[in-house]
Amino acid sequence: MNIHEYQAKEILRNYGVVVPNGYVAYTVDEAVEAAKKLDSSVTVVKAQIHAGGRGKAGGVKVAKSIDEVRTYAEEILGKVLVTPQTGPEGREVKRLYIEEGCDIKKEYYVGIVLDRATSRVVLMASEEGGMEIEEVAAETPEKIFKEVIDPVVGLMPYQARRLAFNINIPEESISKAVKFMMGLYNAYVDKDCSIAEINPLVVTGEGDVLALDAKMNFDDNALFRQKDVLELRDLAEEDEKEIEASKYDLSYIALDGNIGCMVNGAGLAMATMDIIKHYGGEPANFLDVGGGATADKVTEAFKIILSDPNVKGIFVNIFGGIMKCDIIAEGVVQATKEVGLEIPLVVRLEGTNVELGKKILNESGLNITSADSMADGAEKIVSMLN
Repeated sequence: MNIHEYQAKEILRNYGVVVPNGYVAYTVDEAVEAAKKLDSSVTVVKAQIHAGGRGKAGGVKVAKSIDEVRTYAEEILGKVLVTPQTGPEGREVKRLYIEEGCDIKKEYYVGIVLDRATSRVVLMASEEGGMEIEEVAAETPEKIFKEVIDPVVGLMPYQARRLAFNINIPEESISKAVKFMMGLYNAYVDKDCSIAEINPLVVTGEGDVLALDAKMNFDDNALFRQKDVLELRDLAEEDEKEIEASKYDLSYIALDGNIGCMVNGAGLAMATMDIIKHYGGEPANFLDVGGGATADKVTEAFKIILSDPNVKGIFVNIFGGIMKCDIIAEGVVQATKEVGLEIPLVVRLEGTNVELGKKILNESGLNITSADSMADGAEKIVSMLN
């Protein structure tokens, strides 16, 4: 789950991470009132969307007067920002963050992520702040420094200090940078984050260290114990189909293709998308029904897939372990009858109760094409659409 910049900054403030003062605004008048309350010689008007690259897309403006705040707020509110993270369709700006300006001496990058290769949390930093970290990694990887964190003891002050020295934080600001990183790490762990990213972290002319921007993503599986974080969810920033899928505990991500996929298990889902592309097709979604799907859950999964107007065919690929093939087959038949399916449907079943599952499909009287393997199923659905 993602949250907005201003929400992330409020969380970080509670952990001793220094952030500029600011207020959220939903209208132009609220933006102007916020600027008056800040009473800063320089005010920053920031679009709030769940995507990076806002500045390059015209979503961040520096105002030097109240009149400029009003002008920029009118310009940005309601605008559709297109960034590398939004896709070509972009995101409409429905709220702003009005923030006081600061005397920026130097910009840096600091982020915390989970490194799946080592199964450890990693704190990484670079003196190339303000740039996309992917660009830095591609062009100047030697400028990214990392500290692997032992989960038993957590981030140690000496690690934060070493990182601060490596990215050339001014000596007089080292202690503040260490406190900043320790607070960021504590927030990451306490709030079950998957990413906590500060880009840029800035050192001001007065030697202060603060977060000029903040991005926090959270592990969906931990939200049951993060009620305060869950309250920050902005459904307007999420795909309607993904919201609907979450109601039924389905893992769904919309894609750009025309072949709807329904699979059990994330690994098998990824492999299914790969093999569809191998045969020249394009998957329309990632959808994992999980190991405990019921016939009703499968029906809802079908409805979500079909709510995408780009879907021209469906490939169901199930390997039954905990999940029984006959339950999937019942769900497929139920869903096909309920939604009045009129597009090609290919089903591949393997595993527990597979023969019973195939029998249910064959005796349904419905136009369902069976496949003997994952490759066979992918090839069939692609050829049907071609």
